[in-house]
Amino acid sequence: MTMRLRDPLLWASLALTALAALMPHSKPLFAALFPGLARPLFELDGCADLLAGHLLLVGASSGAAILLGVGAAIFVTRPAGAEFRSLVATIVAIGQTFPPVAVLAVAVPVIGFGFYPAFIALLLYGLLPIVDTAIAGLDAVPATLRDAARGMGMSEGAILRKVELPLAAPAIIGGIRISVIINVGTATVASTVGARTLGLPIIIGLDAANPAYILQGAIPVALLAIVLDLAFGRLLTALQRRRHSRPGG
Repeated sequence: MTMRLRDPLLWASLALTALAALMPHSKPLFAALFPGLARPLFELDGCADLLAGHLLLVGASSGAAILLGVGAAIFVTRPAGAEFRSLVATIVAIGQTFPPVAVLAVAVPVIGFGFYPAFIALLLYGLLPIVDTAIAGLDAVPATLRDAARGMGMSEGAILRKVELPLAAPAIIGGIRISVIINVGTATVASTVGARTLGLPIIIGLDAANPAYILQGAIPVALLAIVLDLAFGRLLTALQRRRHSRPGG
C-alpha cells in the first residue's frame, strides 16, 4: 500500500482527473491570480470535453502511425522489401520535416476543417520515431536466433511473431513513446483548424492576450504528457522484467 501511494503515475493521473473535474469551478482562483482580466475562466468548452477530444485525436493518429510505422519497418527488414528501405526512410523523414501547420494549411482546402486534417498532420509527424526505432530493434535481433528458430522448423511468420517482435519490443515501445508524447504537444495546434483539443484555450488566450486561458490549456497538456510518459515507462519496465525472467534471458 505504501509503495502504491508513492506511485508517480497514480498521482499524475489523479492530478489530471481532478484538474479536468475542478477546472469549471476555478474561476475565483484565476480571478485572484489575474485580477485585471474581465474573463479569467475559459468557458467556451469544458476542460473534460477538450481533454477527451485531445485524447481522441492523439489516440487515433498515434494508433494509425503505429500500424503504418511498425508495418513499414517489418516490410523493409524482410528480403522482399530491403530495396525500399531508403525510400521509406526518406518519406517518413520528410513527413516530420514539414511543420504540422504547413500540413494543416495544405489539407484544409482539400478535406475541410475539423478532425481529419489534424489527424493527417499528426499521423505524418508521428511516423519517424516509430519507423526508426522499429527498424533498429528488428535489426538488432541476432541472426543466430533466427537461424536456430529455422532449424527448429519455425516459419518466417512464426519467427517474426515469437522471436523478432518480442526481442525488438522495448525499442519499438520506446519509439511509440516518443511519437505519442510529441503528438500530445503538437495536437494543440490542431485547434487552429477547428479540432476540439486543449489547444483551443491556448490559441484564444494568445490571440486575446489572456494568460489565464493559456494556463488552462497548457497545464492539462503538460499533465497528460507526464501521465502518458510514465505509463510507457511502466510498460517498458514490465517488458524488460519479463524478458529477463525468461530462462536464458
